[in-house]
Amino acid sequence: MRFALCQELFEGWEWERQCAFMQQCGYGGVEVAPFTLAPDIKDVSSVERQKLRDTASIHHLEIIGLHWLLAKTEGLHLTTSDATVRSKTTEYLKDLANTCADLGGKVMVFGSPDQRNLEDGMALEQAMENAAEVFRAAMPVLEERGVELCFEPLTPKETDFVNTCAEARQLIERVDSPNFVLHQDVKAMLGAETDSIEKVIADFADVTHHFHVNDINLLGPGMGETDFEPIFRALLESGYLGWVSVEVFNYSPGAETIARQSIDYMQEVLAEVSSN
Repeated sequence: MRFALCQELFEGWEWERQCAFMQQCGYGGVEVAPFTLAPDIKDVSSVERQKLRDTASIHHLEIIGLHWLLAKTEGLHLTTSDATVRSKTTEYLKDLANTCADLGGKVMVFGSPDQRNLEDGMALEQAMENAAEVFRAAMPVLEERGVELCFEPLTPKETDFVNTCAEARQLIERVDSPNFVLHQDVKAMLGAETDSIEKVIADFADVTHHFHVNDINLLGPGMGETDFEPIFRALLESGYLGWVSVEVFNYSPGAETIARQSIDYMQEVLAEVSSN
């Protein structure tokens, strides 16, 4: 099991400082939010992408991919009835896929709740088809560049489109590409699934290719009441081989505290479940 960190919590930090600190903590991977690089991902030149990748490599970090794909963008939406907007969204996903591959990444996590919510009066069936259309059109580039697009179910508090892994599987089947897969997130599963996280991990192991860890209190693992021992045991028993990436939403304890406490706790839990 390999641990990564979503880096948007390091607001105001230079990239080299971020990488050096993550290496110091013991992370092996970094997951990038595109808006921390530029308002429009096309503004990040090939030279800049190579520098980012080289700096991470110097610090023995792998840039594993991107998340918050449409955050802080304008004029993009997944389920909209506006075909022009859907087409622009597809093109931006292609741009993100090329950036991800240039950085050495292999996964892109599609959460972006505001850019997928249903329009007033839109039927879920139509929203599903609109979303599938956007993703299907982007798949050739993702497949060519070796990048997987991992769809993330989110809680009803965040979005009204795809809240459970079962719903995400329906979308995955519509898109029908080996590069369109499932992403699981602890906070989201605790807030949306009726079954235990352990059961959901087991039931969807065949399509789960990426995993975010956080507490229901929006902090990192070990910083709240969520017990990660059964979660890590379920991941190991399911044969999960991807990254386990820390994503937090409450930055109040500070980036350094969050990063250190999260990985220290995860390493303790992993050692415990691996020894049993």
